[in-house]
Amino acid sequence: MSPEEEAESAGWVERISAGRFDGRTVIVTGAASGIGRAVAVRIAREGGTVVAVDIAESRLADLVAAFPSVRPVAADITADDGVARIVEAAGARIDGLANVAGLLDDFSPLHETDDAMLRRVFEVNVFGLVRLSRAVIPAMIAAGRGSIVNVASEAALRGSSAGLAYTASKSAVLGVTRSSAFMYEPNGIRVNAVAPGGTLTGMRPTATNTFGQERLNSHTADVPIAVPEALAASITFLLSDDGVNVSGALLPSDGGESVF
Repeated sequence: MSPEEEAESAGWVERISAGRFDGRTVIVTGAASGIGRAVAVRIAREGGTVVAVDIAESRLADLVAAFPSVRPVAADITADDGVARIVEAAGARIDGLANVAGLLDDFSPLHETDDAMLRRVFEVNVFGLVRLSRAVIPAMIAAGRGSIVNVASEAALRGSSAGLAYTASKSAVLGVTRSSAFMYEPNGIRVNAVAPGGTLTGMRPTATNTFGQERLNSHTADVPIAVPEALAASITFLLSDDGVNVSGALLPSDGGESVF
């Protein structure tokens, strides 16, 4: 079943708001697949210029083939040269940033989480997000406006979604969001976070920690599973002027999973 058919079977169909991003330039990380690709496609279809960032160059090529107006940047957000190339591709005007790229852990609990796993997950989920945001904010300050949306997770709300590294990193994303929303409010910059629940992205660990997997399985319940386009609807709402009065918020976009 295609994503569109999945969405329609759930009683929801993505509806494009023509012109909502006209004249706007938005950077989207993790844009080659999953939620990032859905966000990039939604913005492009609504008239925006998308700087699509991912380390998967071949999959970015597929996105550009479907949407020639997209500016692809094959870059690593954890590297200074990658961040520099992203900002250069965007140009002088940067209206929005969707920090979607993320890395899952292996479900390790605290006593079995090693330094390598901590570094890997925090480097992408926290430090990469911070580096890129730090690089684009001066352009937003100069313009007196801008919108940043950070993808957190249900793991920022509770301890039963993933392992220590991922849970801690997404909690840090929430802290970055709230601090930045406060700091840049006088500059017209809104900063928000979205916490996805279960989403059909294919994002899974290649190997899992036995202790952590067994504990998580003991708490597993039937939860709503969303298509990436449903998350894109939430993220683009906050990126666009529709979210004009929202900053510093964490929006659980999870079909109600966080109240189960």
